[in-house]
Amino acid sequence: MATLVLDNGAYTAKIGYSQEKVSVIPNCQFRSKTSRLKTFTANQLDEIKDPSGLFYILPFQKGYLVNWDVQRKVWDHLFGKEMFKVDFADTSVVITEPYFNFTSIQESMNEILFEEYQFQSALRINAGSLSAHHYFHTNPSELCCMVVDTGFSFTHIAPYCRSRKMKEGIRRINVGGKLLTNHLKEIISYRQLHVMDETHVINQVKEDVCYVSQQFYKDMEIAQAKGEENTAMRDYVLPDFSSIKKGFCKPREEMVFSGKYKTGEQILRLANERFAVPEMLFHPSDIGIQEMGIPEAIVHSVESLPEEMQPHFYRNVVLTGGNTLFPGFRERLEAELRALVPAHLPVSVVFPANPVCYAWEGGKLLAHNPDYDEMVVMREDYEENGHCICEEKFDI
Repeated sequence: MATLVLDNGAYTAKIGYSQEKVSVIPNCQFRSKTSRLKTFTANQLDEIKDPSGLFYILPFQKGYLVNWDVQRKVWDHLFGKEMFKVDFADTSVVITEPYFNFTSIQESMNEILFEEYQFQSALRINAGSLSAHHYFHTNPSELCCMVVDTGFSFTHIAPYCRSRKMKEGIRRINVGGKLLTNHLKEIISYRQLHVMDETHVINQVKEDVCYVSQQFYKDMEIAQAKGEENTAMRDYVLPDFSSIKKGFCKPREEMVFSGKYKTGEQILRLANERFAVPEMLFHPSDIGIQEMGIPEAIVHSVESLPEEMQPHFYRNVVLTGGNTLFPGFRERLEAELRALVPAHLPVSVVFPANPVCYAWEGGKLLAHNPDYDEMVVMREDYEENGHCICEEKFDI
């Protein structure tokens, strides 16, 4: 029997059989300006000739799966003959869902997995639980870990002790990659070039040039300097999708500090935007979101837990999710935590090799776990008992 692991994120789905490698695929549909009538699904994104003004149709809103028609289309594509060729009657599926997911969404998911696709068995689990499983598997001597999952819609902070999640310590910050991209779109549109329709392009800009500042005010001063002294300034060449397929950062030695470029490319000049955008993860109040930043939320979470466990959590903070890929993220988080945590407690922030697929790899390990068959719900059980058997088995 094959096991398919699907970390169904709001931005990308991480999918693959437990014996094989993972594929990271956009979990949405697209429409392009040029071919208005045709809808592209998931990795058909590569077929779009001109992705400017790309229109996203997302199955997730505010972190919860609400648009089932889109999600079905994406899954049909993933499970179908073009991609994973799933033989449902002989396949078990591990699928992720957000913390504190709504019962109605869980029931819809049960119905779709068991009644429409007719998987042999299924396990519905939080992505953070898979990350924790992965961490405890690689560090068997550790008892506790704090999973920081900063994704597209939210940032979740979730404590795990001996692979059990401690519900009372889970914190959510409503800042994720989507908000960062949207904020970058707004400030670029306000300051230099109208890019409100260019989500795809600006998301690429964010990934290419943004970084987390170690000393925000010092970097702000540098970013205001004129000419060569402004080491924070970068010129980003926007793609025109004919000769330049993908945007890129101009090398420092090719930058023109005064006057215009002779070559006809479209240039975005970015200075404080580069670090002011990821700063929102640490200080959401900067843009009027009245919430804690990640370091405070971690401390807040740990302090709500039993005192004898607290040192273990600070020693094992695990970073997952796409936002952790900003350069300087781990160092900044460790420095801020160090400042907030009592001096006699060691602080260690772990940055895995592939933070985006970390949960998926945890699911892969879980699928090979001898207890795996005890955790899943079989289709026969579901047909006999309905949703209640899923409620009993899955700890959400």
